[in-house]
Amino acid sequence: MDIDTDMIWIGIGFLGQALFSARFIVQWLSSERAQKSVFPVAFWYFSIAGGITLSAYAIYRKDPVFIVGQLTGLLIYFRNLYFVVYGQKNQPAD
Repeated sequence: MDIDTDMIWIGIGFLGQALFSARFIVQWLSSERAQKSVFPVAFWYFSIAGGITLSAYAIYRKDPVFIVGQLTGLLIYFRNLYFVVYGQKNQPAD
């Protein structure tokens, strides 16, 4: 059985969508546990993993709207992760 390139890329696209969707499940479960809206660090990692995978798929498909949307989102996800990591290092000790 020969799997063609398009089928592999469709699989990559679905993987990216699954990673991206998983961030909402992580955020929802964390918020339920905390009984308030929270965004755990894992949310940003899933956002980045899904965004990179979906960006690769969008580039393969040559879809400029999808490419711009995903790359813009990636900038935001990396910046938020930076704030989380950098902010934790510079928090005053209790």
